[in-house]
Amino acid sequence: MKRAPSRKAPLPVAPPVPKHLAVLLLAGGLLALTGCSDNNSDTTPKTSPTPTTASPSASSTVDTENAAVLAAYTRSWEARREAYSKASVAGTDLKKTTTLRALFDIETDLTTMRKAGQVTTGKPVIHPKVTKVAPGKIRKATVTDCVDTTNWTLIDKASKKAVPLPTTRLTKYVTTATLEKWGKTWMVTKFTAQDRSC
Repeated sequence: MKRAPSRKAPLPVAPPVPKHLAVLLLAGGLLALTGCSDNNSDTTPKTSPTPTTASPSASSTVDTENAAVLAAYTRSWEARREAYSKASVAGTDLKKTTTLRALFDIETDLTTMRKAGQVTTGKPVIHPKVTKVAPGKIRKATVTDCVDTTNWTLIDKASKKAVPLPTTRLTKYVTTATLEKWGKTWMVTKFTAQDRSC
């Protein structure tokens, strides 16, 4: 399994960690600033808020798009879990959910596992959130996740016994993923495991 550059010991089945960890892309939420006043003057005429017909539609579009991004991300993770469980992408949907750039890092991990005679058992627990969707000719989205690998175990394929791993490894850690919309399909283009717990 590929080691994170600054981590003393590798995560047992963590997503591939590139040589240079990317900076976590946090979504900058807009804060609605409301003015407060202790002035009890009633000189300003009271008016009802202007109805905005575009808001519900815009909100619905954002929710639908976020749901599509999360669905694609989750499908990619499920395909990764399946691939790690047999140290091979054969028969999985990874190529349908993940681009070649992201797939390369996964394949590197799988090659290492095959050489060591190792696979995984159990499954990770993910908690993804869409933190950014950028407009453009090719729409891009960023998903931030807290991956819990407590019950996702690296085992020796022959003996079925857990592979001893350092107790200092992170079992819950922050990850980010970049997705791009290709036609009507969202594809994971990059996974980055952060060297920090969550």
